[in-house]
Amino acid sequence: MIRHHLQNLTSRLRASFADIAHDDRGDVPGWVLITLMTAGLVVVIWALAGAALAGLFEQAISRVSGF
Repeated sequence: MIRHHLQNLTSRLRASFADIAHDDRGDVPGWVLITLMTAGLVVVIWALAGAALAGLFEQAISRVSGF
């Protein structure tokens, strides 16, 4: 009787671990949040420092090609 219960318990545990091991979805809401926050930071930085960064880039290109 005890052996039967142990076998039943181990088969249930194996089945539950197999379900966990085959779950390939990952943390989708977390990755969506990270992606949206990164895009938001890029937009904010671009809005605040876009003109300065463009001037810095043009200055660097003119120094490289100015020889």
